[in-house]
Amino acid sequence: MKPIWIVDDDQSIRFVLEKALLREGLPTRSFTNPREVMKALEAEGESDGPQVLVSDIRMPGGSGLDLLTAIKQRMPGLPVIIMTAFSDLDSAVSAFQSGAFEYLPKPFDLPKAVELIRRAVGESQREDVAEEKMADAPEMLGQAPAMQDVFRGIGRLAQSHVTVLITGESGSGKELVAHALHKHSPRANQPFVAINTAAIPKDLLESELFGHERGAFTGAQASRRGRFEQADGGTLFLDEIGDMPFDLQTRLLRVLSDGNFYRVGGHSAVKANVRVIAATHQDLEQRVKEGVFREDLYHRLNVIRLRLPALRERHEDVPVLARYFLQRSAQQLGVEPKRMADAALERLGQFQFPGNVRQLENICHWLTVMAPTQTIEVKDLPPEVLGSTRGAVSAAFTALSSGGGEGGLAETPLGLSEPGHLAGDERSLRAQNLATTFDTPVVNTAAMGWEPGLEQEALALLKSGRTDVWDALTRRFETSLIQAALATTRGRRIEAAQKLGIGRNTITRKIQELGLDEA
Repeated sequence: MKPIWIVDDDQSIRFVLEKALLREGLPTRSFTNPREVMKALEAEGESDGPQVLVSDIRMPGGSGLDLLTAIKQRMPGLPVIIMTAFSDLDSAVSAFQSGAFEYLPKPFDLPKAVELIRRAVGESQREDVAEEKMADAPEMLGQAPAMQDVFRGIGRLAQSHVTVLITGESGSGKELVAHALHKHSPRANQPFVAINTAAIPKDLLESELFGHERGAFTGAQASRRGRFEQADGGTLFLDEIGDMPFDLQTRLLRVLSDGNFYRVGGHSAVKANVRVIAATHQDLEQRVKEGVFREDLYHRLNVIRLRLPALRERHEDVPVLARYFLQRSAQQLGVEPKRMADAALERLGQFQFPGNVRQLENICHWLTVMAPTQTIEVKDLPPEVLGSTRGAVSAAFTALSSGGGEGGLAETPLGLSEPGHLAGDERSLRAQNLATTFDTPVVNTAAMGWEPGLEQEALALLKSGRTDVWDALTRRFETSLIQAALATTRGRRIEAAQKLGIGRNTITRKIQELGLDEA
């Protein structure tokens, strides 16, 4: 393992960090100023460079921020932690704009400093793997078994000219599959033309597909080639084919049968050598039964079918997709790529993604713009992700807090049994941990109110003989209030205090007393 590089002109700081990291099995190397660091990199090269760089912000031999900028130019994936006195916090916060992993205010708590460095090491190792994968990123990503089936299907169909029907929910990447089929086919050097049949008005769709002659209708001042002619020799992708008007389906069937069609207003047949790939999010069999989709066209399209799984069916692909989209968004915006903490990735993986891969891409673009630091934490995730489990948390908390007495088993509406002798705070924590695996409430707590659950819990604790019932329940009540407020304000304490109607000093003190800053 490569060492942690420590840069500080204060010998005592270097000594303390060296000893603490060595106890954790993390090798170190120390420098007194940025010039020494750059000389070492020049002499040894990036391959023998650090796993993580920890640097003071103000040193006689140069600025830590200048070092950060120089390092990021040479080693963009290297996590850099900036150490700073409280008086330099504004400068440290601005360091995030240059790509700092995190800042460590002095004087620091040594165990927390070691934990932060450990997180940076983990991130560095993940980035090393990610960079290898991103160096030649494929047009599609996925390790889930369902996606491997899709990849195998693409491989088998690529050299064929057969018509393919791609099914899958909106946003699942059907056009990417069509692109891949074209890219790996003998038609790869010919045009790939895509058209969304649901996005074009019925009156214009015929002209879009087949073209028109001059004077065919009002406004047709010149002849125009349609998408079939534009795709001649290549591939035509017909997205949302299930929404095609019924009368146009007859014309499409004719083209698929013999390759001939007429422009709107034309009298001479036009022949096009086109491979058709169609896609839909709808159930075409049901559309046929309803009489809105031609059965003969359905069978003509359904020669080979590829089903693209929804993202909720391939949750194991969320981390690699998220890292890829964060990298791509950063490139598009010209900024340093942000990293996602393990807890944030875990929370993101619990989201059901009704908008599938497209929604994940949009979330990553939003995070690239809106996340306040280079490392994305749970509180930085967008409201639709954070809100997806809020109802379940409330339901599970009510279920666990209202059951069983001392030493018994409380049967919950989740179908789980929890020890009734759990301490208040521990039970609350168990409830929250259990609830994160659900995306919908299991009981309607809004209808029943929270007071009956509180009363039952109080009675159970009083009967158990405990003498700290007031403190235990007050602590849990305050914890729930503050956590809910912080969730709605994305971790902004001052705003949370305003919403709760308390002072900022009060919420800071309560967070410390309740241990919420250690969560």
